[in-house]
Amino acid sequence: MQDTNPAPCQASFIEITGEPNLPDVLLIGDSISMGYTIPTRERLRGKANVHRPSENCGPTSRGLERLDEWLGDRRWDVIHFNWGLHDLKYADGEGRHLTSVDQYKENLGKLISRLKTTGAKLIWATTTPVPAGANGRKQGDAATYNAAAKEIMNQPGITINDLYTFALPRLKEIQLPQNVHFTKEGSGRLADQVARSILERLSE
Repeated sequence: MQDTNPAPCQASFIEITGEPNLPDVLLIGDSISMGYTIPTRERLRGKANVHRPSENCGPTSRGLERLDEWLGDRRWDVIHFNWGLHDLKYADGEGRHLTSVDQYKENLGKLISRLKTTGAKLIWATTTPVPAGANGRKQGDAATYNAAAKEIMNQPGITINDLYTFALPRLKEIQLPQNVHFTKEGSGRLADQVARSILERLSE
């Protein structure tokens, strides 16, 4: 039986100590990343310490406000990050997104500039699909915002983990109906992709 509980995994907020001889990885993202944090840690056990902020990282505006705190003073080897599902959410009943596409691109540019100062290897995860009927969001908007994001991410030092393309053809298998969240199995499938992208960057 599939797990139909859409609540993100709060266990992902528990701070880990990590092994001092392993590289440190930071996951930044919303509840989708919260769902794949624990299985990503499991897949990278003995290979990397996988950390994340102890909160939902929300839209790009929250990232601009809190990124310095999330980064802290640790030296990060890899940062795997995403913003999007909250930005494309509709802020009211008049068809206005929380963050316009133009503002989204501007915010991402500022966030990338800050992330680059860490010296970490950077991985952008595309925003996963919005299914028909998802509350507060419209099907197709993720593709629009991903296209805008790729204009910003197409630069040296950033690789793209295309979770959107991975998830799209198998949504019925891994995503909850009319919900942007994934089943437990679905989060595990995303974690496979996340762990693989991190290992590839660590090996460079």
